[in-house]
This record gives sequence, structure tokens and C-alpha cells, in this order.
Amino acid sequence: MVETQHPTLSVRAQCALLKVNRNRLKPVGRRNERMDLSLMRLLDELHLKDPSAGARRMKDYLRRDHGLRVSRRRIRFLMNRAGIRACGPRPRTSLPGKGHTIHPYLMREADTGSPDAAWCADITYIPMDRGFCYLCAVMDWHTRAVLGWAVSTTMGAGLCVEALENAVRRTGRTPGIMNTDQGSQFSSGEWARALRRADPGIRISMDGKGRWVDNVFIERLWRSVKYEDIYLKAYATLPELHRGLAAWFARYNHHRPHRALDGDVPAEHYGLDRREAA
Repeated sequence: MVETQHPTLSVRAQCALLKVNRNRLKPVGRRNERMDLSLMRLLDELHLKDPSAGARRMKDYLRRDHGLRVSRRRIRFLMNRAGIRACGPRPRTSLPGKGHTIHPYLMREADTGSPDAAWCADITYIPMDRGFCYLCAVMDWHTRAVLGWAVSTTMGAGLCVEALENAVRRTGRTPGIMNTDQGSQFSSGEWARALRRADPGIRISMDGKGRWVDNVFIERLWRSVKYEDIYLKAYATLPELHRGLAAWFARYNHHRPHRALDGDVPAEHYGLDRREAA
């Protein structure tokens, strides 16, 4: 009954007329929420094109290419909210939290010429029509097959553990090496324990700080899934997103030719059953 945008009466006056305490009103959502979601999606697209861009450069991109004047402080806040981080060297201003361990990068010397020699995992921001969530995927390094994935509205270690467990359950296999970035989800004890439960022999590898190129295969996967599916469809709900991603990953694994595989599809080289890709 109380209208926040009433042309003549303020909210205070309306509450006085209705004899309603203003504290009992349902909180009104942030006026800028829709704008923030639009900016987060745009920042995500710009990050895919220029992973090294920080808040300063993002501000210039928005002003020059899109005619938007946004403060660096707001851009930094939205980038943190979306989990978008510029790739580049940064000073070591803090140590990992309690129970968090940073492991060395093993892929440079590893023999990855066969399936399951190494897997990689990563998290990305997913814009939706009325909100956002996060996607974690596990990929085989050699065949580029997506073995497991999970979506969630929170970006915690549980999301990564769910994607890993899905990959192990669907394939019945484990990798010799698991490579990730140095994000708090992957340096946590929860992630390390999940790897040990799957196979105590798994060796943990982590990218160099700020080096997205160390995990380049899954970074390319994010570009493909977003431009070919997410940005085109703007899913409204989590169930819709889940169904759409299941269809896209099945198509990616079983029907989409891959240049690195001489035009073959990842499922052929990995031996992935069609039912295991959904």
C-alpha cells in the first residue's frame, strides 16, 4: 500500500495516514542493483577480452567504449563481488589463511600426453537475467573433456568439491595431477581433503600468482561457454541455467570439433560415455 515513488506523498506521510510504523515496512532493494548487475556482466566480458585489466583500466574501457562514467571504487567493489581479478604480478601483502596451503606449479615438467595425466579446475562468474551465480568445472588437460561441473550462488570451496566429486563419480577415474589457481577455495583444507578422499596419490599443482596462462585451457572454456550460451540466453533461474549448461557441456564433449584434437571431439579421445557428460 505504501508507494516509494508516490508523486506527492513521502513514505513518512503515507505511513502517518495509514497509521503504520515505518520500521514494519519491507526493506526496499537497492536502487542500483539492476545497474550493478549490468556492470558486472560488462566487466566480465571485458575481463575475457583483457584478463590483465584492473579497476583503473576497466574505468577507461567503460568511459571510452561504452560512454559510462563509473568510479574506480565502485568498479573495484563490483569486480570483487563477481570474483574478477586482474592477472598480473602483485605484492605479497598477505599470507594464506589458517589451513590454506599454496602448492608449486607442476605442469611445466609434467608428461600430460594421455588422459588423466592431469586435470584442471577453475571458477567463473555467471551473469543471469535477475542475478548471478558461480560455475566450477573440472577438465582433463590432455583431451579438453569437461568431466564434472557444479553451479552455486556462493563461491565457496563446497562448489569446487561438488564439481570434483561429480567428475570422479561420472568417470570412475582420478588424475595424476590436479592443477588450479591459488584461489582460497583451492588452497583450503576442504579442497585438499576432497582430493585425498578421491585418491591419496593425486599431486596438487597451482598456477603462478596472477598467471592465467598456466591454466589457459579452462580459461578458453569460459570464453566459449559464455559467448556461445550464457550471454545469448540470459538464464532467469538456477534450474534453467543448470539445464542449459548440461546441454551445452554435452554438446561440447560429444559434438563440437576441437582444433587441438585435429577436429575430433573431446569425448572420443577421453572415452567419455554420453550419459556421463550430462
